[in-house]
Amino acid sequence: MKSKLAYVGLVMATFVLPSWVSAADADTDRDHPMTYVKDSIITTKVKAKLANERMNSLTHIKVDTDNKGVVWLTGTAKTQADAESAVSIARATDGVTSVNSNIQIKKDD
Repeated sequence: MKSKLAYVGLVMATFVLPSWVSAADADTDRDHPMTYVKDSIITTKVKAKLANERMNSLTHIKVDTDNKGVVWLTGTAKTQADAESAVSIARATDGVTSVNSNIQIKKDD
């Protein structure tokens, strides 16, 4: 009787343990869906602030946010001052941990 109970316990552990381990591992390997929502909110806030500046040059700047609150700015600006303004606006946004700028200066001909 004891060996039969031990055998049943071993069989159950064989099936239950791998699913339990993989369920626990899933949270550490992939980001939580709320992380994507948070990043989208940060991106939207930065874009809204740039739009409020009503500087034509800032409309050519693209904004992206990674999973740690780092904002990436890419695109073109007419002057270095416009590019620096975009970086300053992004830094002043709630939730932003840092800003990386790949904004190119492109003067109209």
